[in-house]
Amino acid sequence: MRDVLIVPFNDTENIVISTDNSGAIGLKAEDVVKVPYETVAYFSFRVAVMECMAAGAIPFSVVIHNFCQEESWEAMKLGIEKGIEELGLDEISMIGSTESNFQLTQSALGVTILGKMNKSEMKEVPIQPTTKFALIGMPLVGSEVIEQKDQVAPLSLFKWMCSQEEVTHILPVGSKGVLYKLKKLNSSLDRISKESTIDLLKSSGPATCFLIAYQRKSENKLIKKAGTLFHHL
Repeated sequence: MRDVLIVPFNDTENIVISTDNSGAIGLKAEDVVKVPYETVAYFSFRVAVMECMAAGAIPFSVVIHNFCQEESWEAMKLGIEKGIEELGLDEISMIGSTESNFQLTQSALGVTILGKMNKSEMKEVPIQPTTKFALIGMPLVGSEVIEQKDQVAPLSLFKWMCSQEEVTHILPVGSKGVLYKLKKLNSSLDRISKESTIDLLKSSGPATCFLIAYQRKSENKLIKKAGTLFHHL
């Protein structure tokens, strides 16, 4: 169901591991998308941390795999710290390594998140006939992420949705698109509105949007919180 690795830790807790990679995005001459390394790290952190939290875990550590250059390290730390601040997370450690022996012609970065979850909270709620689906944010990729940043679902909103009892499932959408995530819920796709204009196959890049399954009675509350980022499916 989840794009994470769950490892038993002790009698009461599991370790949840999630990760994300990005390539050809940065400030090198042959990069396809030119953005500061702070932005690169922020969005890679975003993908990994959303997967970790969607599984029900509380992140406690970040591991950075830097293949860009030594000089990019501080900017990457700033980007990840920005994400941590948006989520209001405390006591997150950060370590990493930089490839400094050889110079790559394109930027590359990997971010891994470690989180903890209580075993008692490991439960999958079945999709009911009355369950409704919505997309928060829009699927964006490449330069669209910067040019249409007002359509990117904020991390703070994602955290709020994770805390709502009425939201029974929450899945960040990545490069495989919305339809891929819907299939993970084993949902009946004929329940998706024919009026929806969302491209279900488009890549969502660095998880610019996320899918929620929710109880019908809570819809107004969720729409009020998400505003124009709420899209019925």
